Amino acid sequence: ILTTVLTSPDNKKIIVPNSQIMGGTIVNYSANDTRRVDLTVGVGYGDDLGKAKAVLEKIVQDHPKVLPDPAPVIEVAELGDSSVNFVVRPWVKTPDYWEVYFDLNRTIKETFDREGVSIPFPQRDVHLYNETSG
Repeated sequence: ILTTVLTSPDNKKIIVPNSQIMGGTIVNYSANDTRRVDLTVGVGYGDDLGKAKAVLEKIVQDHPKVLPDPAPVIEVAELGDSSVNFVVRPWVKTPDYWEVYFDLNRTIKETFDREGVSIPFPQRDVHLYNETSG
């Protein structure tokens, strides 16, 4: 059997039959010099969206490994069930991807806490009814 052996980012050996490779799609995250970090950040419906966006822009702008070009995208993308969701999409050099990904998540949480911007938990309304028998 002809196979291709790949190593995953967490050092697992993946053996793929060549027949799957010939008929499938291969995604190579390390082939290009740059890569976009994609984060979704939810803020509370009662929060000031302008302030939240400004905080996110400063965090991204201040990170030393975020590339200035192409420019990062930070916009409201969705009105979710429990939060207003921003997309945060800066570009980085491919080897810096995970460092920036983790740094931004941590820094966003810490800065939102300091600045009073909430990250809401999913919410559900529960209605209880009293049934009487008889």
